[in-house]
Amino acid sequence: MLADLLRNYSAEVTCGDAKSIRAAQTLMAPGSEVFVTSLPSDKVERSVAVAAELRDAGLVPVPHIVARNIASRSDLEALLRRLTGEARVDRALILGGDRGQPLGEFDCSQQLLETGLLEAVGIRKIKLSWYPEGHPRIPDSELAKARTTKLRIAAARGFDVELVSQFCFESAPIIASARQLRAEGIQIPLRVGVAGPASRASLLKYAMICGVGASIRALKERPDARSLLSSETPERLLREVAHAQDENPGLGLNRVHFFTFASVAATAHFVEQHAAQRLHA
Repeated sequence: MLADLLRNYSAEVTCGDAKSIRAAQTLMAPGSEVFVTSLPSDKVERSVAVAAELRDAGLVPVPHIVARNIASRSDLEALLRRLTGEARVDRALILGGDRGQPLGEFDCSQQLLETGLLEAVGIRKIKLSWYPEGHPRIPDSELAKARTTKLRIAAARGFDVELVSQFCFESAPIIASARQLRAEGIQIPLRVGVAGPASRASLLKYAMICGVGASIRALKERPDARSLLSSETPERLLREVAHAQDENPGLGLNRVHFFTFASVAATAHFVEQHAAQRLHA
């Protein structure tokens, strides 16, 4: 079940992490989706170049389009046209962003959908964020309302939509949230976001940066929690998700996205190891 869940996994890279970009090009299967993050300091030229490099390597680039990092509608259009023209991008992760003060006129992902520019330049597949443990600064009621509105807009504009979750360290919030989404009548695909293999120190650092919620205690309470250098993998979490999916296929938890924290190679080797176990089973 775990091997099946890991098929067609995706991973992310940052524009400045040449090592992970090379690892994605050499270790991930052709056709794999590679998300390209967008940090406030990233230059458009580099973001487009990374997406083009990934496409040329046979991978599928999924750039982050971050509302609060975009100065104007014209800048958004220029970015999208370069991504679709130079890197043949046809999908993107649409985000509001964590920057405190928006750079320009956009402050949420909904506004990007409403411009009509995404479909105008040929982007037909979009990913939207999903927070199984809630958002550190946005109440659950507002998240739900915004999600409903964005899904309505996306449907009206003909987008193929997928929800991608923030990473957690326990399976329970993911499974419970998936059940709730299905109970609300949301039937679009759900992709489980997890932290790739890394040291506990790295995971705690990024969990604090990303505002990961209550499941961080699971990381702190592991039996060997005394060592911050000990390595952690998402194996147990993913096995539990795979089991829940097997028991209830209607959950639709069929794909995994890895937050790699500058270690795409470790993630690729983790997936390869469990794929090999399936072959020898």
